[in-house]
Amino acid sequence: MTSECRACRAGLEHCHGALIHHAYLRAECTEDGCATPDGVHALHLDCSAVGCACDPVSSGAVSAHRVG
Repeated sequence: MTSECRACRAGLEHCHGALIHHAYLRAECTEDGCATPDGVHALHLDCSAVGCACDPVSSGAVSAHRVG
Protein backbone atom coordinates (compact mmCIF):
# COMPACT_ATOMS: atom_id res chain seq x y z
CA MET A 1 0.00 0.00 0.00
CA THR A 2 1.21 3.52 -0.76
CA SER A 3 0.39 6.92 0.69
CA GLU A 4 0.36 8.56 -2.76
CA CYS A 5 -2.93 9.32 -4.49
CA ARG A 6 -3.80 7.71 -7.84
CA ALA A 7 -3.02 10.87 -9.80
CA CYS A 8 0.41 11.13 -8.15
CA ARG A 9 1.19 7.49 -8.97
CA ALA A 10 0.06 8.00 -12.58
CA GLY A 11 2.11 11.20 -12.95
CA LEU A 12 -0.95 13.31 -13.79
CA GLU A 13 -1.07 17.06 -13.27
CA HIS A 14 -3.39 17.71 -10.34
CA CYS A 15 -3.74 19.54 -7.03
CA HIS A 16 -4.61 18.25 -3.57
CA GLY A 17 -6.21 21.56 -2.61
CA ALA A 18 -9.78 22.75 -3.02
CA LEU A 19 -10.67 25.41 -5.59
CA ILE A 20 -12.97 28.07 -4.13
CA HIS A 21 -15.15 29.88 -6.68
CA HIS A 22 -16.05 33.43 -5.72
CA ALA A 23 -19.05 35.39 -7.00
CA TYR A 24 -17.10 38.33 -8.43
CA LEU A 25 -13.43 37.38 -7.99
CA ARG A 26 -11.06 34.81 -9.48
CA ALA A 27 -11.15 31.31 -8.08
CA GLU A 28 -8.51 30.56 -5.46
CA CYS A 29 -6.89 27.34 -4.34
CA THR A 30 -6.40 26.35 -0.70
CA GLU A 31 -2.85 25.16 -1.48
CA ASP A 32 -0.18 27.87 -1.21
CA GLY A 33 1.53 28.61 -4.52
CA CYS A 34 -0.80 26.44 -6.61
CA ALA A 35 -0.31 27.06 -10.32
CA THR A 36 -2.40 24.22 -11.75
CA PRO A 37 -5.33 25.08 -14.05
CA ASP A 38 -8.83 25.22 -12.55
CA GLY A 39 -9.95 22.08 -14.36
CA VAL A 40 -7.43 19.75 -12.71
CA HIS A 41 -8.68 20.34 -9.18
CA ALA A 42 -10.74 17.44 -7.85
CA LEU A 43 -12.64 19.54 -5.32
CA HIS A 44 -14.56 22.70 -6.29
CA LEU A 45 -16.40 24.75 -3.66
CA ASP A 46 -18.70 27.75 -3.84
CA CYS A 47 -17.45 30.59 -1.63
CA SER A 48 -20.70 30.53 0.35
CA ALA A 49 -19.79 27.00 1.52
CA VAL A 50 -16.74 28.37 3.34
CA GLY A 51 -18.36 31.56 4.68
CA CYS A 52 -16.51 33.96 2.39
CA ALA A 53 -16.94 37.70 2.96
CA CYS A 54 -17.83 38.25 -0.71
CA ASP A 55 -20.78 35.86 -0.35
CA PRO A 56 -23.76 37.85 -1.71
CA VAL A 57 -26.27 35.74 0.24
CA SER A 58 -24.95 36.87 3.62
CA SER A 59 -25.04 40.52 2.51
CA GLY A 60 -28.68 40.27 1.39
CA ALA A 61 -27.91 40.70 -2.32
CA VAL A 62 -29.13 38.42 -5.06
CA SER A 63 -26.78 35.48 -5.64
CA ALA A 64 -24.44 35.84 -8.60
CA HIS A 65 -24.46 32.04 -8.82
CA ARG A 66 -28.19 32.05 -9.63
CA VAL A 67 -29.05 29.83 -6.66
CA GLY A 68 -31.19 30.61 -3.66
